[in-house]
Order: sequence, then structure tokens, then C-alpha cells
Amino acid sequence: MSAPVAQEELPILEAVINIRNRLTALKRDRAEFIKPSDVNALYQAVIKQITKLNDVRDDNTTYNNRVDTTLADVFSLLSLCYLTLGRTKECPAVYSQLASMRQFLSHMEESGVYNESDLAPFQRRLSELRHIVQQDAESSKHPEAMTKLLERQFNECDVIMRSLQDSLSVLSVELVPIHERLVTIRRQLVALAAKEGSHKAEIKSLAEELRKIDSKRVDGKFLGPGGIMPASQALCTSLIEECFDILQQIKAQDESKNVASSLKPIHDRLNELRAELENLVLTHRWSLRETDLYNYSMSLHEIDKMRIDGKFVDTEGNRPPGQYVLLYLLRRCYGLIYRLLSSSEPVSEELIPIANKLSTVKKCLNEVYKFGGPFTPRDLYPYQLALHQIDSMRKDGRFVGVGGNIPEGQGIVMAHLNECHELLEMLKESMNENEDDQEDYDDESETGVAE
Repeated sequence: MSAPVAQEELPILEAVINIRNRLTALKRDRAEFIKPSDVNALYQAVIKQITKLNDVRDDNTTYNNRVDTTLADVFSLLSLCYLTLGRTKECPAVYSQLASMRQFLSHMEESGVYNESDLAPFQRRLSELRHIVQQDAESSKHPEAMTKLLERQFNECDVIMRSLQDSLSVLSVELVPIHERLVTIRRQLVALAAKEGSHKAEIKSLAEELRKIDSKRVDGKFLGPGGIMPASQALCTSLIEECFDILQQIKAQDESKNVASSLKPIHDRLNELRAELENLVLTHRWSLRETDLYNYSMSLHEIDKMRIDGKFVDTEGNRPPGQYVLLYLLRRCYGLIYRLLSSSEPVSEELIPIANKLSTVKKCLNEVYKFGGPFTPRDLYPYQLALHQIDSMRKDGRFVGVGGNIPEGQGIVMAHLNECHELLEMLKESMNENEDDQEDYDDESETGVAE
């Protein structure tokens, strides 16, 4: 339950709600591209309100009222707007990525199902994001209030990351291979439980592997070389017991009925979100506007809040079967959102169609070059025409936006364009060489006939 809003914070709350409404309107307007000037104006407005908030609050007190939750919404939307504009290397763009990472790491910590290789990508990404914030702080590109906010986000992620690493640090070297295999088996089991249809062959194979691992225990303990009992038995023991528990749940009921009817609406909604997000992962270069991810995040947060002590309950407070399936779907969705955010390219949505077209032309030219000729001018004409059309869109060597602004991503698009021109020139040279070879062959043939 959030705390009441103090009297002196009410004007700030009203202003922040107004900013959120304006950002939501920007997000919903698909008829026009998001303008950098609009986003910058709203960014400056929210920084102004944060400065006011800092003036009326005590630095040593933790606050959590409606002002804080509304500000979190505002920064999420602002961050996604920055990603949409292609400004991925600036502080505001970091916010949504950190929030998504923190959510995903929290669920990883709760499940206890992870290994060193799972944590490594997050450590690298945290380091990259921290570098962006440090650069902005040193250059004073963004206000101190923004960098302080992100530092708190980094600290929260660091705390969870240390907790995850500490849990693995107690794992004995002898038990690492067993632990990693059990983590993989558990993931495969919950993935099978979430799929529709029968998967008896896969489940039988995993069950046999589990029994083989279990047979290595003596009196319920894993032993090392020489019969020594390695430390950290609890991690592997609890994991193997959980795997058998999931296996029994899958066997007890048909997979399609593995979720209780009272949890079916949640299951169906999560399945729907997962399908949409998986489709976005495949088509995001063409169809994703990063601000669209806000609605998915909000839907997942609402579902996540329905859990009590980590479990979904029915109207009577009971915990129906199917918990593993729902948690798998929830965490899968969080993982997909994080993947989409972290793969966002530093190209404005205005230049995305051009970048995608150039990417397609480059792939085609590479394939043509790879398989070789002979080529004719007619074969290369479509590529020349496509590049000419893109070249003609530039003004003074740059691509200009609707309002006369210069969209982010000029360097990336120009690099693609130059590569395409180079490939085309290479193909033309190859075509000319073939023509010369043919002329030499014809001359030799004529000489032979004359003799």
C-alpha cells in the first residue's frame, strides 16, 4: 500500500500526471513520427518537477507514494521514446532497460534456477549501461537528478546480482556440472508443461536423465571423489526435488489441463502476451515502435501483482495446480521484453524504413556476389534503382526528418548505403571482366577459323 501524498507534493503530482498523459498521447499517435522536440520538452518538464520534489523531501528517507509510482510511469515512457528516436546511448534510454533487467533478475532470484552463464550477459550489459551514464555525467549532458535516479537503479540491480552470485559461490566445483544440468532440465520441463499437446517422448527422456542423476546420491547426498561429501548439497538437492515435483504434476494431468480452471484466464492472457512478444522478436526491425512495449510491461506488472507469497491464488485463497506453467510464461514474457529493449538499434523510427530497405538490398547483393555471374546490366538495374531512390532522399548529404530535423542513426544508414554501392561496383567490375574474357574468347575463335 502506497503512502499518502503530502500537501506540498500535490502540485507536483498534478504536473507529473499531466506529463504522463501527454506522453501517452504521443505513444498512441501512430499517424506521425515522435518528434525529438516534443520529447525534449516533456523531459525538461519532468526534470523540473523532480528538482521541486527533491527540495521538499529528505534525502535520508525512502518514499513510496503516488508521486513515485507516477514518476516511474513517466520515466518508462520517456525512456521508450528515447529508444524510438534512436537515442540509445543517452541516460533516459537506460532507464527502461535497467527496470526490465531488475524485474527479470528478481524473478531469477525467486526461482533459484540459474547458473554462471546466465548471469554473464547481464553483468556485461550492466557495465555497458553504466559506461553510458558515466559519460553523460562527466559531460553534464543530462541533469544531476537524472544520473542520481539511474544510480539508484544500478544499485538495486547490483544488490540482486550480488545475491545471485553469492548463492552460486557456495557451490562446490564437484557439483557444478550436476547443478548446470539440473537447471537445464528444469527449464525444459516447465517449457514442455506450458506447451499444448502431448510430449511423452521428451518427458520420458528427461525423467530417465533425472533418475540417473538421482542414482548418484548416497543417502540423499551427492558424493565427490574419494567419497567426500561436497558443500552446498542444498542447492542441488532442492533443484532435483523440484524437477521431480514438476514431472509428477505433468504426469498427473494432461498438459492441456495442467492449469486449473480458476487460473485459466491468467494463463490465456499470458499465452497471448507471449505469442505477441515472440512475434515482435522476429519482426521488430519492421514493426516495433519501442513505446509499444510500455503496454506489455504494464500488463505483466498487473498480473505479477496478483501473486500472494509468490503464488497465484483462486477466489478462496487456495493455490491451484499450474503454478509452474504460469510462472514460466510470466518470466518468458519479461525475458522477451528485456531482449527487445537491449537489441534496440540507435536509429530513429523515421530512418528505420530506409535502414531496413538498405539491409535487404545489401543481403541480395551479397547473395548475387556469392553465387557469381555472368551478369547483365538488366540484372543489376533493380539494385541501382533502389539505391538511386534512397540517394535522392538526402539533402546536403543527410537524411532529413518531417519537421526538418536530422534523425538519429545517420552514420549507420550511411554505412549501409556505402556498403551497397561498393558491392554494386564490385559486381559491375565482375561483369566487365566477363565481357573482356568473352571478347578474348571470340578473337581466339575467329583466328582459329581463319587458319
